[in-house]
Amino acid sequence: MAAMRHIAIIMDGNGRWAKSKGLERFLGHRSGTKSTVMAVGYGCDIQLEHLTLYVFSSENWSRPSIEVNYLMGLMIEMVEQELPNLMARNVRLVVIGDITRIPEKPRMKLQDAIRQTAKNSGMQLNLAISYGGRQEIVDACKGIASKVASGELKIDDVNENLFAQHLYLKGAPDPDLVIRTGGEYRLSNYLLWQAAYSEFFISDVLWPDFSKEDMDKAVQFYSTRQRRFGKVIDE
Repeated sequence: MAAMRHIAIIMDGNGRWAKSKGLERFLGHRSGTKSTVMAVGYGCDIQLEHLTLYVFSSENWSRPSIEVNYLMGLMIEMVEQELPNLMARNVRLVVIGDITRIPEKPRMKLQDAIRQTAKNSGMQLNLAISYGGRQEIVDACKGIASKVASGELKIDDVNENLFAQHLYLKGAPDPDLVIRTGGEYRLSNYLLWQAAYSEFFISDVLWPDFSKEDMDKAVQFYSTRQRRFGKVIDE
């Protein structure tokens, strides 16, 4: 098995978990934070270079304002609670997405945590917040087009490597493994460029119930995969 450098997770099922228990949706989000903390610790334990978590999509802004406001408050709470652990485990925090749409208080908390962890040299924890894969690709195109128009780049300079350098996660390896919980079989506008050759593990477990044992199953699944990247490998 090739060394695993990057896992990306679509943390799905908080709302369905709460509904199944007759609870309000926001309690599903709160319960899901335990699995998030577990996943970060797990990534550190197996010495990942990158762990990318789909926290809040660009489409999630269309949810009821009461739910969005709760999620923003929960984000502040989690940053304050987990920052000492990130520092202790040498984790560097990065946020990808349109951070300008995040309300001022959670945005300031995130930016402060990013600054405090900037010199850490362990795993990079990428939080996809107000993130959309299509918008990321559009933004990369705009950045390249601007440089071509200014003469900084020539059109023949544009290739896959250069394009990747204009994405939000520039310099990061593509995800080796994408995990989606909650049993859905779609990417949901997540890392559309980067996941082109990722292995996919779909778990029926809803995110609040996703455990270390479930992470083990995903990693074990990855270990069985023969990664060919479109090539033919001799048996």
